Amino acid sequence: MLTTMNEVLKIAEARNIAVGAFDTPNLENMFAVVKTAEKYNVPVILMYIPLLEDVAPVEFMAPVMVAVARNAKVPVAVHLDHCSDLECLKRCLELGFTSVMYDGSELSYEENVRNTKIAVEYARRYGADVEAEIGIMGGREAGGANVGSIKPEDMYTDPEDAKRFVEETKIDALAASFGTAHGFYTVAPKLDFARIEKIKSLVKIPLVMHGGSGVNAEDYVKAIHCGIRKINYYSYMGKAGVDGVKSCLEKHNGEVAFYHEIAAAATEKMQENVEKAIRTFSMQS
Repeated sequence: MLTTMNEVLKIAEARNIAVGAFDTPNLENMFAVVKTAEKYNVPVILMYIPLLEDVAPVEFMAPVMVAVARNAKVPVAVHLDHCSDLECLKRCLELGFTSVMYDGSELSYEENVRNTKIAVEYARRYGADVEAEIGIMGGREAGGANVGSIKPEDMYTDPEDAKRFVEETKIDALAASFGTAHGFYTVAPKLDFARIEKIKSLVKIPLVMHGGSGVNAEDYVKAIHCGIRKINYYSYMGKAGVDGVKSCLEKHNGEVAFYHEIAAAATEKMQENVEKAIRTFSMQS
């Protein structure tokens, strides 16, 4: 059933779990996520990221995402991830997204606040919710920021800034930087759990972990206990799909007759990966 980010995060708060939020640039991703969420009877968030606009135009993807969410047997929100363009954000709201993330983390604090307030104003017109970010997340979705030249401590979210940001913008969820990064990890991330606990004590809205793929199970659980209620996940799910395609081709000596066979193999492997993630986020044995 189609719902809002706030509604699924209320469920997460009540159960003391985190909701998985998965970038889904194609049907295979969507089916892998929703089928798994239905299997474990947990809410989930389907996300669209403008970074993939060239291969998955939002005008085509939005109606499909909304339809998949509406027909799901569990609560599903449709979310715009990492959007720094207010016009794009407005267009996605018009297309039916039930929540949006405005990412002004590369801007000055004042510019981030100003633009986030505009995003909140837009979203309220459509009954949608808003996530925003303060602090810089390393990796591919960091836009043009040269994060390699920034000290880690300067990228992390300052708890007092987070409190002020939430109060000024009236957002619904806060993405905080505390040691994760987008993409694949070359070394295990060192997460600053004390920082998350401090931020949680200062703000009264759900906290979001970006760069959730590749974090070990123990750290996921600890982050959830510290207050994380939404975990963004894609890279390792996407890689699992590639592994599924490779296995399918190897099994048939490269002689696969139809594309749907490859798509099914990718979906199966992605579903296995999503299942591990969802089980951990909802702390099911």
